[in-house]
Amino acid sequence: MDSETSTDTRLLVLLGLRLKGFADPEAIAEVVGLDPSRVRTELGSLVDEGLVRFNEQRQVYVLDPETGRPEGERLLARELEVRGTRPAVDGAYRAFLDLNSEMLQLCTDWQIRSDLEPQTLNDHTDEDYDEQVISRLVDIDDRLRLVLAELEAAAPRFGTYRGRFGGALDRVLAGETEYFTKPVIPSYHTVWFELHEDLLASLGIDRASERSD
Repeated sequence: MDSETSTDTRLLVLLGLRLKGFADPEAIAEVVGLDPSRVRTELGSLVDEGLVRFNEQRQVYVLDPETGRPEGERLLARELEVRGTRPAVDGAYRAFLDLNSEMLQLCTDWQIRSDLEPQTLNDHTDEDYDEQVISRLVDIDDRLRLVLAELEAAAPRFGTYRGRFGGALDRVLAGETEYFTKPVIPSYHTVWFELHEDLLASLGIDRASERSD
């Protein structure tokens, strides 16, 4: 493995752990688009360096906040510096934020019927209402594709999000509506949250300080 490939693998594995919080090699591989065996080998090195910890009881890996998180941020900053694409990623991030508040409202509308008096949890028995919300999701997805294209042009690793968003949306449209907002599984909202965190990490932005979340 050449040094550039090794650095890319290191960056992706550290990023995958940041996005997942804790994970096994297979979950990290799915998120960042690497072969699980390659992820497993890199995790071993990162554990030896003290950047990642292995939880024996749960059989998962977790990023060390004092060492692994800063190293991941350093590699992400270097990636954009070497490519000269920080302005492009920043522009895509701002476009993403314009969609973010709309997406958060959409998720709220999927879960709560604020159009009723009194408002109540959405029990999903009103097919017309749910179809209207899903139609809005499709519209957001169309606009998100433009943002993803800009990101992929700036750094090819962002290309994994196209398939992940597309897979979640396809399942929602096929009737597996848990893939809209359900946590833990790779739902549309889960992937959205991970892209948001990826952009914050790549640009070195504190989530608490940004204008929209």
